[in-house]
Amino acid sequence: MTSRSPGQSSADKPPVMAAIACLAAAIWSLTGATDLGIWTFEVLPLGLGIVLLGAFRRRLPLQPFTYTILAVGFIMQCVGGRYTFSAVPLPDVLFNGLGLTRNPIDRIGHVMQGFISAVFLCDVVLRRTPLQPGWWLTALVIGTSLGFSAFYELAEAWMVIGFYPDAGPEWLGTQGDPWDAQWDMTIALIGAAFAMITVPRLVPGPRATCP
Repeated sequence: MTSRSPGQSSADKPPVMAAIACLAAAIWSLTGATDLGIWTFEVLPLGLGIVLLGAFRRRLPLQPFTYTILAVGFIMQCVGGRYTFSAVPLPDVLFNGLGLTRNPIDRIGHVMQGFISAVFLCDVVLRRTPLQPGWWLTALVIGTSLGFSAFYELAEAWMVIGFYPDAGPEWLGTQGDPWDAQWDMTIALIGAAFAMITVPRLVPGPRATCP
């Protein structure tokens, strides 16, 4: 049997802890889901992606921060899968104190969507392609993150057309805003740009600097 160095053991810790947190969140979300179709759409795709990353983590190891932020994003999807993002229960004092007219979790989720996509893509591109940190890499990562957000909005529309034709606004969680999809994409774009500005300065590591 090959012995493992302390460095290897430490490198394994983030993905294992992230996997445990994701599994617990998925079980909690599924057992209390108000709509199985919404749960499947919100939780299953990212869940399968995380399973694949775990299965191939020896061939495509990521930075500990990337595993952590992916787990945070998955847990947030689990919250949305359980309640739907527009109906996540929040204290009334938050709405009254901040003067909110709509549930903010949906917008926060899209900021995280852009942020997490950028962190993941930057990590993968720097490891698997000859691209070096600079404007081309930054533009590619931010543009792809925006593309992912746009595809998500399209997938939501396809789900409504195919399975929920009589409950479009409720299922999409627009909360009365006709520009909801456009705002979601804009906020995801801001999240991706914010990641490219801040993460390289906060998370040191080999080839970790994106911009």
